[in-house]
Amino acid sequence: MALFKLHIPVLDDIKSQGLKSALIAKTDDVVERLTAGLNVGEIRAVLRGDPPKRPNPRVKPHADGFWMHIRPTYFHNKVMSLHPTYRLGWLAVYFFVLETITGLILMLWYTPSPLVAFENMQDILSNVPFGELMRDLHRIGAELMVIVVLLHMLRTFLTGSYKKPRQFTWFSGGVLLMLTLFLSFSGYLLPWDQLSLWAVTIGASMAEATPAIGREVNLLVRGGPDFGTNGLLRFYLLHVFALPLIAFIFISVHYYKVIIHGHSLPPGDEEVGVDTARKVPMPVRSYFLPDVLTKEVYWVALWTALLVFMVTVGDWHAPLEPHADGQVTPLHTTAPWYFLWLQGMLKLGDKVFWGVIAPGILTNLLFIMPYLEVGPSRRYIDRRIGLSVAAVCVAVFSVLTFMGTPYYAVSSSPDQEVVAVLVPQTHPGPLRATPLRELPAGEYSASAWSSAPTHGLEELLQLFNHELHKVEEALPDSEGLMIIDDWQPNLKKITVQVLWNGGNESFSQNVYLHEESDYGE
Repeated sequence: MALFKLHIPVLDDIKSQGLKSALIAKTDDVVERLTAGLNVGEIRAVLRGDPPKRPNPRVKPHADGFWMHIRPTYFHNKVMSLHPTYRLGWLAVYFFVLETITGLILMLWYTPSPLVAFENMQDILSNVPFGELMRDLHRIGAELMVIVVLLHMLRTFLTGSYKKPRQFTWFSGGVLLMLTLFLSFSGYLLPWDQLSLWAVTIGASMAEATPAIGREVNLLVRGGPDFGTNGLLRFYLLHVFALPLIAFIFISVHYYKVIIHGHSLPPGDEEVGVDTARKVPMPVRSYFLPDVLTKEVYWVALWTALLVFMVTVGDWHAPLEPHADGQVTPLHTTAPWYFLWLQGMLKLGDKVFWGVIAPGILTNLLFIMPYLEVGPSRRYIDRRIGLSVAAVCVAVFSVLTFMGTPYYAVSSSPDQEVVAVLVPQTHPGPLRATPLRELPAGEYSASAWSSAPTHGLEELLQLFNHELHKVEEALPDSEGLMIIDDWQPNLKKITVQVLWNGGNESFSQNVYLHEESDYGE
């Protein structure tokens, strides 16, 4: 007598229905559970493009499935074409997912400490399999995400898609724009090289312009008077935890509002004062399953291939400059490019007004725009004032961005500028990249570059002489010297010297190169 019986229901089904019928029924049951209501036959019909049944089987996953709720059941055909949406909203989410995946991979080999952060970046680039690819994809994805979100907001404004009833959708999009900017900014510091340290230092110092609490805000951001362990750890936690979590919440809210109100049609296809986005006739519907999903899988593959092409064949690589040094300020230090407009504002005058009040007014205008332009029409002909204001704003921000660059209202010492071309502070430069064997000991004049004993030294001296000619008005009677000494075995000391006013004034900088420096690599 058996102590217990092992009962397997599938065996009973096989006995009663036969093996083939039982397996088909079991497969259908599993598929229905995974797809929230679609069996194998219905999926085949969907993929073949057969007319939907009543009720439409394509709707079942959206009605019963959790993950499908983030996308509408169907879309209007006109908002699924590349124009006029350019799929910018979807593209922004794609970059967010890409940044999440590549960021999680990079986290495995990164420690947020000034003692090892830079070495971790070097290990990622040289020792971690596909580490350089992941970092390049992460960096270019961050830059493109900022651009795409900006273009998405601009496109939404130009088409009037923020008007009633989509005011809160616009608001959540504005929050996501701010989060995108600060996500990129917070990640700027993590490599702990000269570019990251000083770009973030300039950006964070703008907080000092805030009246009354500016100093405290700056100290809170930095974690001390200067960026160090506390500052790097705070930026790391913001970048990998706090800001992504908030962004995920607002992306969910943004998508929810899009589902509720639908995608707005092109302005010319919508009746004035009538929102027809939710009234999509059957003949012009594009169902998420499988029409939209298939297109999105295609776009994912296309954009991923394009990014991989850019960082491999296109040779686009995320920069990594020398180790961060808080005691050496590089020439032409600027904030990240998407904050150059703010840096340009600060060059106009009072830092309290131009650094705090004016940006605050502009930011608030961005959020309340749907409540200022309340006209029912979204057509371009009826929004000439709003579109004119947008054109002026784009032009003003472009000018301010240029003003934030070192090419505007920034005067550096011309002698230092000349030397910085040969020996830049932020990257190896031409001198460090010249092989040691091409730098024989001796004293050489830039004006006599044609008589240099080696080809590498000849190119350096020619460049030196060319740069001196560009500043000959600021440095009258100038002369350039390059003194190369055998300092130690396999170590050379190179002194780059600029003399002017008959040798009465001079500037020099020393560079030490070892045989195994490999800057040329």
